[in-house]
Amino acid sequence: MTLDDLRVFVAVCRAGSLSAVARDLGCTQSAVSQHVRRLEKRIGTALLARHARGAVPTEAGRILQAAAADGIAGLDGALRHLADLVRGDTGSVRITTGATTVRHFMSEAIVGFRRRHPDVRLEFETKNSGRGCFDALAADDLDLAWITIGKPVRGIEQRPVLELPWVLAVGADDPLASRPRIDTPDLAGIRHIRLPQNSTSRSHLDAALAEAGVTVRSDTSVADWDTALLLAELGLGHALVPALPGWRVPGSGGPLRLVPIPALPPLPVGWAVRSWDALSPLARVFADDVARSCRARAARQE
Repeated sequence: MTLDDLRVFVAVCRAGSLSAVARDLGCTQSAVSQHVRRLEKRIGTALLARHARGAVPTEAGRILQAAAADGIAGLDGALRHLADLVRGDTGSVRITTGATTVRHFMSEAIVGFRRRHPDVRLEFETKNSGRGCFDALAADDLDLAWITIGKPVRGIEQRPVLELPWVLAVGADDPLASRPRIDTPDLAGIRHIRLPQNSTSRSHLDAALAEAGVTVRSDTSVADWDTALLLAELGLGHALVPALPGWRVPGSGGPLRLVPIPALPPLPVGWAVRSWDALSPLARVFADDVARSCRARAARQE
């Protein structure tokens, strides 16, 4: 049993297909099967259940996959961090996050970090959901994921940075635009632009509305918060969104108004990593820079 055997096995479990892994590795399906067979011979039981559409791990396979994935990710990260130490202040920091997160949460921190560390590479990998960020963090040698804080995830540490209050985005000519605040019962009588399906932010919001006994009407959903704001500005509905750092609340000027909804519990956002103790010095500095910048911007808008 070798490290390559484990890498290939974990890849097959994630892809659900031996042929897909063979294509990714540039080898034959038979070569992929040999890696799996070596593991099965060493352990003494089947690790994959093969079917017409691919393969899925057996119960024993799931146990091995979970343990191997954690170990491989930690080893890859450690090797890269050792390489960074050898090179000095010329390494890299790799971040996975949503499509609009960099602009809303990281822009100031990125500028400052780049000025102080001009030879460090900042690499961003975009995902459409928190679940996608967690999967990428666990599967790759990524350092950090910026997420909406949610339920505990095995093998991942979550660290809140901010709590974002909820606001209702409405057009400037909407009757609600002049309100100093929105009460939760008022939300039942308007047409909503829904947040991304299966997103953590939507789960937080739906749970809060259910607890308040509010059922919302909606015929529109979007892929990100920015699109929800744009549709609200165009008069296609009302967008319930978190107030991001730097936004002026109430109001935002121009054709859009942001009206606070103080009764809804704020949305926690922050960093996720495999292990804070194992973060490289550069990744830790970047994470701290983003946290300080976000908190400073949030304090300025209060």
